[in-house]
Amino acid sequence: MDFSLSDEQKALVQAAAAFSHAELADHAARWDADSFFPIDTIRRAGEAGLLGIYVPEDRGGLGLSRLEASLIFEQLSQGCISTTAYLTIHNMVAWMVAKWGDEALRETWVERLVSGECLGGYCLTEPGSGSDAASLRTRAIRDGDDYVINGSKMFISGAGANDVLVVMARTGEPDSGAGGVSAILVPADATGIGYGKNEEKMGWKSQPTRLISFDDVRVPVANRLGEEGEGFKLAMQGLDGGRLNIASCSLGAAQHALTLSRNYLQERKQFGRELAQFQALQFKLADMATELTAARLMVRHSAWRLDQGDPEATAYCAMAKRFATDVGFKVCNEALQLHGGYGYLREFPLERMVRDTRVHQILEGTNEIMRVIVARRLLTDGMIEALQ
Repeated sequence: MDFSLSDEQKALVQAAAAFSHAELADHAARWDADSFFPIDTIRRAGEAGLLGIYVPEDRGGLGLSRLEASLIFEQLSQGCISTTAYLTIHNMVAWMVAKWGDEALRETWVERLVSGECLGGYCLTEPGSGSDAASLRTRAIRDGDDYVINGSKMFISGAGANDVLVVMARTGEPDSGAGGVSAILVPADATGIGYGKNEEKMGWKSQPTRLISFDDVRVPVANRLGEEGEGFKLAMQGLDGGRLNIASCSLGAAQHALTLSRNYLQERKQFGRELAQFQALQFKLADMATELTAARLMVRHSAWRLDQGDPEATAYCAMAKRFATDVGFKVCNEALQLHGGYGYLREFPLERMVRDTRVHQILEGTNEIMRVIVARRLLTDGMIEALQ
C-alpha cells in the first residue's frame, strides 16, 4: 500500500499550483468584490488542459483519473475557491457529453468544451426539488424528432454566460420518479430559454448563479445523453465525481488557511512574544492540520475507489464529501479566529474563504443527504464489516 504520489502526479500538482498562482490568486479578491466572472481566465485554463481533465485523450482531454483531478482542484482552489468550483462543474459537463453523447454531439461540443471556446452548465436542481432531485418537474415531451422542454432550474452556476446546458428533464409520466428522467444537451441560447437575476450570494461571487426557465424549448431527440429514462442514473454518476471535486476544493481552501495561520502566528506578537509560542494556539493549529490530513486521505482513497469502479464508490464519495467539506469550512473558520479582527476584514482573504467554503456543505447533495446515502449502505448486510 503506497500513498506517495508518482513523479507524473507531482508534476501535475506543480503545474496546477503554478496556474493557480499566476492566474487566480492575485485576482480572487477583486473578482469576489465585483462579482466578476473571469471568462478569459477560464479560457486560459482550457489552453492549459484544465477544462477536460478526465475527458478521454482521443476527445482532446487529458484523460486523467479522478484521483489526479482531485490533486489538481486542490491546488487551483488555493488561488480562488469560487472560480475553481466553476471549473469542476464545467469538467463534469464536458465529461458527460464525451461519455454519453452520440458521435455527432461529441463532434459538435466536446472539443469546444475542452478548449474553453464554449462553457457548460449543469441543470438538475429546481425551485421545488433540491435534495429530492428525483421529484423534478421540468418536462421534455416528445414531438416527432424533437423534445419540447418546459420548466425551470434553480441555482445554475455560470447561467447567462454558459453556451450549453446538460438539462435533467422528465420524459416519463409525472409520477415516474427517477426512472422517468432523461439527460438532454440544450444550447444555452435556444429559443424559449430565459434567465433570472444574478443571485446575491454569501460567497462564490466570481461565478453567476441564476434561475433558468424553459418555455417550449425545442431540441432534437439526438441531443439526449444516453438512453431515455437513464438521466437520473447519469446525474448520480456525475455527482459521485462532483462530490470529490467539491471536497477537493475544500481541501485546497483549508490548506491555504492553514498556511496563512502558521505565518500569522509566527509574525504576530502579543504579551511580548510570538503567538506561535502560546500552547493553546499551537494545539489549535495542530488540530487543524490533523483534520485536514484525515480529510485529504479520505478524499484520495474515495477517488481511487471511483477510479477502480468499486461498487461501493458512491458511499465512499458521500463520506468523503461530507467529511472534507465540514473540515474545510471548520479550518477556514478557525483560521479566521486565529487572525482576530484582521481575519474579519476584506483586506485579508480569510473572510472570503469562510464565505466560499460554506456552500460546499450544501451543494452536490447536502451533507445531511450524504449521511442518508452512507446510512442506507451501512444497513445492508456485510457493509459495515467491509469497511475494515
